[in-house]
Amino acid sequence: MIEVTRKDGKESAENLIRRFNRRVQQSGLVLTVKSGQYFEKGLSKRERRNKAIIRTQRKALKLKKIKLGQK
Repeated sequence: MIEVTRKDGKESAENLIRRFNRRVQQSGLVLTVKSGQYFEKGLSKRERRNKAIIRTQRKALKLKKIKLGQK
């Protein structure tokens, strides 16, 4: 739980909200909640391997095109 209190009695609500938002962003809480928003079925070992192979092939093709001066 993230708590933010006023530094002094004169601190404005805008500054308090700004400090709270910054603390929430730095804690990574928003990313954690968003990642758990939808259930994702786990991939089997074979599917992970196939996706990794495709990813490396695409990366190699992209680098080759860059070296040849193509888009």
